[in-house]
Amino acid sequence: MAICVLIADDHGVVREGLRAVLSAQPDIRVCGTAADGLEAVRLARSLRPDVVLLDLGMPALGGVAAVREMRLACPEVKTIVVSMYEDARYVRAALAAGAHDFVAKSASTAALLSSIRAVHAGEQPSSELSDESMLLSRREREVARLIARGHAGPEIAHRLGITKSSVDTYRARLFRKLGVDSRAELLEQAHAWGDDDGLD
Repeated sequence: MAICVLIADDHGVVREGLRAVLSAQPDIRVCGTAADGLEAVRLARSLRPDVVLLDLGMPALGGVAAVREMRLACPEVKTIVVSMYEDARYVRAALAAGAHDFVAKSASTAALLSSIRAVHAGEQPSSELSDESMLLSRREREVARLIARGHAGPEIAHRLGITKSSVDTYRARLFRKLGVDSRAELLEQAHAWGDDDGLD
């Protein structure tokens, strides 16, 4: 039995591109497309697809709100947010609303197909964006851990062999990516990753 997928994106080129990619798979069938969130919810109710792919920034009803509506109206339908926005705050918002996975539009076709099949099978998706630490480069994770441990900018610069201004740049970038505003929030994130980089 083919996986029935509904595609929701306000860009026609994206919808047709996804349709072409998915239709080429022997185990996937595109059962419909929607140009906005309201249409996506309506079609999800009537078509009862196995999986819905939703863009975040759609008119009428955004992707996160559409995920919430689908969770209430047809909880058996699995949802995957597919977006150009890779910031962790968008990932968290989508998953908190009930999305089963988040795949960046910059991801490979193989990653998207893997997510669809995993979500449909009830497995844990393997998308890199499911783990927020993977949004960061190795250097950003190093800086994050040192900040979380209480090290000041000059000491971080010395330990990593970079300039203080570089540390400031990394700090601003990782706070933005993770959607945190304080060292305490950063500490919570860093503890969740573990200390496998051997910085101590």
